[in-house]
Amino acid sequence: MLLLSNTLIYIGFDMKVILGGCCMNLKLIQFLVIASLLFSCAPMISTQTAEAPELNVVETVTVSPETAETLQITKFFSSLSDDVQNPERGFATDVDLRDKDYHQYYDEGYTLVYVDIRLDKYRNVDLPAKFLERMNSWFSSIRGSGVKAIVRFSYNDGPYPNPEPDAPLDMILYHIQQIRPILEKNSDVIAWMEAGFIGAWGEWHTSTNLLDRNINAKKKVLFSLLDALPADRMVLLRYPMDIMTIFPTPVSKGDAFSGSNQSRVGFHNDCFLSSIDDEHTYARRGAFTREQEFKYLSQMTAYVPVGGESCAYNPPRSDCESALSEISILHITELNDGWHPSVLDAWEEQGCFSEVQSRLGYRFLLTSVTFNNIEPPGGILNLEVSIRNDGFASMVNPRPIYIVLDGPVRYKVKLPEDPRFWAPGEESTFRAQLRIPVTAPAGEYRVAVWMPDAYESLMENPRYSVRFANTGIWDDENGFNVLATIDINPSAEGNVDSTAQEFKLLP
Repeated sequence: MLLLSNTLIYIGFDMKVILGGCCMNLKLIQFLVIASLLFSCAPMISTQTAEAPELNVVETVTVSPETAETLQITKFFSSLSDDVQNPERGFATDVDLRDKDYHQYYDEGYTLVYVDIRLDKYRNVDLPAKFLERMNSWFSSIRGSGVKAIVRFSYNDGPYPNPEPDAPLDMILYHIQQIRPILEKNSDVIAWMEAGFIGAWGEWHTSTNLLDRNINAKKKVLFSLLDALPADRMVLLRYPMDIMTIFPTPVSKGDAFSGSNQSRVGFHNDCFLSSIDDEHTYARRGAFTREQEFKYLSQMTAYVPVGGESCAYNPPRSDCESALSEISILHITELNDGWHPSVLDAWEEQGCFSEVQSRLGYRFLLTSVTFNNIEPPGGILNLEVSIRNDGFASMVNPRPIYIVLDGPVRYKVKLPEDPRFWAPGEESTFRAQLRIPVTAPAGEYRVAVWMPDAYESLMENPRYSVRFANTGIWDDENGFNVLATIDINPSAEGNVDSTAQEFKLLP
């Protein structure tokens, strides 16, 4: 038996109430009415739920005599076990500029595609206008499909250790200026970029122009790319050595997502788990130890994207135990779905592939919501929402949060909340007092959290909205996470503002 002061707990709609030795079976609406009437003469109410199968929602009703909003309900939610197809996270698949239909990739479960835009023909010449037009058209073909691109530019396809040439520094910098307008115009469908341009495959090693040995050249390429992109998009570097040389101290929470150069630099490891040092990814040229780099990366990657792929099968290091550990430490958001095939097959056989797939990047789970379920027009909706991030990483790109009141009329209001700080393994709670318009028509309204894309071009497309990893709450037509329903009733009591004309957040 659960004993609470001024609190009534129920599960679903049928319940058993024990009060003063009398046992009654009531429907929800009967229970709420009786509870309200009895409250003044029953300072302590004991309730006991009848045995029943596991349900999706447990609700707690709190009666508060001190305020006009007297009834608040707390709901607890069940989680999904499967992967949730969400923007800007998960496994990515390779594409190229010849692909035309990107809806097919979304339909196959992807929200990220990886493209290496090859500039082999233009190592020493300007990028021609037709090539730039083709690139712009390619980005346009992605828009609206539900996917975004991870973009890299390169001048060769290897091979290692004797690759085809890359371009000299001045030509790389000029090419970046040429593509700048295209990057700016299409940043809505760019998840982030890999630095590229230098060396074999654009991976910042074995440069025929020795740029991988020149830290000043690498800085110029990096900062030129950051300058060419909008301040809300990031660039990933291949080697911890370069990140730590350019930025000796890892980015802090205070500077995270600030738009500074350092806050916009992430990490990609294209030989993840492939050897003791991931094929010279770590402790490169003895500049830092692997331990120093891991300590740095574990802090930095809490606020920036991390991606990559494996380049070799390397058990036991590439097996599930170490894979899950390092993915968590490095806060990995994205991995290539094709490399290395033997590593991915081993994850399937050992049973961790589905966990990796579902937890790459963020995974937001709604744990509870507290609200008053009946209010008059002009009254106040009190809302408290708790969300746990069960993913390996934080969200890395900006994303607004709206509370939607959806009934005879639809209202929405933006909250001053940044979900990029909903850290993995932690529960975050936000609270809001929302004034309902006095003109709101009476009726039943759904209360929803809407997390659309930050760009206006994609905002109304539900494929780019964030879905919580819960059962029974997703509205795929609108991209809403439906928390509850409330009744707007002119007969209800409440703190009414007769002048309220809009749905707004109160201070």
